[in-house]
Amino acid sequence: MPLQKPPLIPKPAESADHPDMVRGMVLMAIAMLLVPGIDVFAKLLTDTMSAGQIVWFRFFVQTLLITPLILYYRLWHLTEGTLILQISRGIFLAAATVLFFAALRYLSIAQAIAIFFVEPLILTLLSALFLGEVIRIRRIMAIVIGFIGALIIIRPTFFEVGLPALYPLGTAVSFALYLMVTRKLSAKVHPLQMQWIVGISATLSLTLMLMLGQRIDWPVFEASLPQGIEIIWVLCLGLVATIGHLTIVHAFKKAPASVLAPFQYVEIISATILGYLVFGDGLDAPTIIGVSIIIASGLYLFHRENQLRRKVK
Repeated sequence: MPLQKPPLIPKPAESADHPDMVRGMVLMAIAMLLVPGIDVFAKLLTDTMSAGQIVWFRFFVQTLLITPLILYYRLWHLTEGTLILQISRGIFLAAATVLFFAALRYLSIAQAIAIFFVEPLILTLLSALFLGEVIRIRRIMAIVIGFIGALIIIRPTFFEVGLPALYPLGTAVSFALYLMVTRKLSAKVHPLQMQWIVGISATLSLTLMLMLGQRIDWPVFEASLPQGIEIIWVLCLGLVATIGHLTIVHAFKKAPASVLAPFQYVEIISATILGYLVFGDGLDAPTIIGVSIIIASGLYLFHRENQLRRKVK
């Protein structure tokens, strides 16, 4: 029996009922447990491939996986007024991924994600600026404290590896922009189409960057092909990334950005476990302290959001 096409325009997350909100939070938690798998395969590839080339394969495989579903469900027709946003979403995610994969050459997965953890705080700030979500003085204080936590992690790491310690911060800003656009499009565009356009726009933009990298000898965008076991790693990278980000899009259909943002901290659980099992990585004292501060700031934002929702009801 063939699958029926899911509805193109679901109920907006702002008007979601409590069961939908819970489903959104569960989906976000599942996605955050899956996402560090992307980083494991990327880190395995960083010894022989540039960050730009790894990211190109990540999006190319995603596009190949989703295209048959796009054709089956006939989802190639774009909703009017969404093309630029969908393309920009792909560029934001591509930039975030290149920066993060570049960081993995110098940092452990847990260290890179720990610095990246300021992203939910950045998302809260951007949601207030561009999506009209209310932000008050206590939330601003929580964001500032969260950044202090990030600086605690970055300071010793910066002295050890230099500029690459800041790459996860660039990832945090780019990924927050990606999630903000995702939030804006989630009620208008089907999840499969969103990820398909992301894959196409990211692959095309990264192709141009790889061509430029070859001409100017830019190591971050050095072109190469996978060999042997690397082919399996590249395919697994694209598969895990596709499943993880489709889950994120579905989560944003169920709940607002400000509710889902704290659940990104679940990522540190699988990141630490996978980093230890595959690479023998651990967490040092500054990283543990910094992560604790950042998570406490994010959970406080979540607590304040719940209090305000109860008052409104």
